[in-house]
Amino acid sequence: MRKLLGQFLRFGVVGLGGLVIDVAVFNLLRITILSPDVLHEGPMVAKVISTTLAIGANWVGNRRWTFATAGRIGAAREGLEFAVVSVAGMGIGVLCLWVSHYVLGYTSLLADNIATNVIGLALGAVFRFALYRWWVFRPGRGLLAADVALGATERAKRPAGIAPLHRVQTVATVEDRAHRND
Repeated sequence: MRKLLGQFLRFGVVGLGGLVIDVAVFNLLRITILSPDVLHEGPMVAKVISTTLAIGANWVGNRRWTFATAGRIGAAREGLEFAVVSVAGMGIGVLCLWVSHYVLGYTSLLADNIATNVIGLALGAVFRFALYRWWVFRPGRGLLAADVALGATERAKRPAGIAPLHRVQTVATVEDRAHRND
């Protein structure tokens, strides 16, 4: 439970950095070149751009810090899985914005921020944390088949990038020839 809490707190810190990027870029775009006065779909496009930038920052933070002790698979595969989960999480925030802005008719800057950066973010964060933890960065995923067969979890327990200096192997005992004829 303690490990889960620590991971969740690190996830929150990384997410806070992503939130700053997301909110800053969203609002900058929303009040300038992607204002609804300039482009009807401007808030939606602004949200997709800002969240995409935040996803990139979160990928690095989560891979290097939040889930650093998880077993590693290839970075490309892990990145693709991270992107799938992140895009689905982004969809939650964009859906909240769409419902608020286009269905309910709340079109102010404040309403757009509450819909996407409060409600959408909270729902998306729970969704993303669960899938990152139990799918993308699942402990032991990157262990070699031989390690799994031997029950070794050394790779999942040590920080990423630190290799053992040697492996301990069991050796059959050598019979003492001097006492063989006793």
